[in-house]
Amino acid sequence: MNHYYGHRIRVLHWCTDQIMTDALAQMGLTASQGRIMGYLAHYPQPPCARDIAEAFQLSHPTVSGLLGRLEKKGFIKFLCDEQDRRSRRIYLLPKGLESVKRIEDTIMLNEQRMVQGFSGEEREQFMALLDRAISNMGGSPCQLCSMKED
Repeated sequence: MNHYYGHRIRVLHWCTDQIMTDALAQMGLTASQGRIMGYLAHYPQPPCARDIAEAFQLSHPTVSGLLGRLEKKGFIKFLCDEQDRRSRRIYLLPKGLESVKRIEDTIMLNEQRMVQGFSGEEREQFMALLDRAISNMGGSPCQLCSMKED
């Protein structure tokens, strides 16, 4: 009997992705903008556009467009760097901070729904099986994912 694990994994990803896409759309954000908002919220200091371009491996024009739209929508603002007046730092505005909270709430909802009805032991086993499958495919289980469970 053939098992089609890849298809099931794609369906699971699609389900979680759709929930996130819908939540982002309600906030007026695209998936790319949502990822940048998460990055801004967790960066240790206000970053500049170059930091984002490097982190996401995007071109400067692409990052400029994404940031420009976020600024126009009232999620972020730019301020000149005190040490380097040529550099502009990116700051989250209250609307941006609220959107990050909603994004994180949606991620938690997805995580809870995914393992709804699982016992504690089944949750641990599920995580171990996912980690092993990722390793089998040459990947490395996300360290941040493990840390967030605590």
